Amino acid sequence: MSLQEFIATPSFEEYRERFKDFFVLERTDGVIVARAHTLGGPVQLSVENHRALGQMLKVIGADPENEVLILTGTGDEFMMDSDPEGFALEDADMPYWAYEYAYKDGRINVSSLINDLEIPTIGIMNGSGFHSEIVLMCDITLCADDATLFDLHFDISSVPGDGIHSCFQELLGVKRAAYALLTGEAITAQRALEWGMVNEVLPREELLARARTIAAHIMSRPRITRRLTTQVVRRPWRKRITDDLDGGFGIQMFGHVAKQRSLHGRGHIADTVAYVRKGRKNNFD
Repeated sequence: MSLQEFIATPSFEEYRERFKDFFVLERTDGVIVARAHTLGGPVQLSVENHRALGQMLKVIGADPENEVLILTGTGDEFMMDSDPEGFALEDADMPYWAYEYAYKDGRINVSSLINDLEIPTIGIMNGSGFHSEIVLMCDITLCADDATLFDLHFDISSVPGDGIHSCFQELLGVKRAAYALLTGEAITAQRALEWGMVNEVLPREELLARARTIAAHIMSRPRITRRLTTQVVRRPWRKRITDDLDGGFGIQMFGHVAKQRSLHGRGHIADTVAYVRKGRKNNFD
């Protein structure tokens, strides 16, 4: 017998309870569903849930009983708002926030999705929202038929360098990505399907059932096959993240520190994304 024993990984029951304020976690026959929420409703962005995402992905990836991850939001929006007090730390100490809660946590979020999960991932864009990279960079992505994808960073005077640039450039190509990032282009679900950003567009109420059907098909293949196939299909994302993420994030945070302006206030974000709620293509036409 070995002189040492394996260190036990946290049980599903343990981390389901740990993350309950940020994610509703369910698992059936190895398929784990993680549904992000704020107080039971759509996600309102904050430094707390920003950090929790990477923490959760690492824990899920470390549990060998997880075989497929379905990642989604809550309600009829994906992310269209920020927590009223969710960025108080940005105002209190801009340099500390820029590294500790933005640069460090944000890089972990994106890299964990790509590097820390040995299992296939299915993202569900359950409604309109920014920071769509979290589901668009899953291996397979389903989208609600009334959802709108867009990036708000440039319109709130922030450099779009925190992972959304990597996502859009990989999926859209240089020219379309530049237009989307500089204009805040509102991309409809059907257009996202035509451009290869998502794989299927469905009514919202059908999304989770469809994801489970796809997960069941994936689970029908041997464990080693599905896990190794994941490593093959994810290689382009790994190259993109290695090449782009740290530099883009660093440029974005330099911009924050250089301007010394808080950019994530609830009113600021709400005013910026209002054009999407109104069904307009951008803020300026």
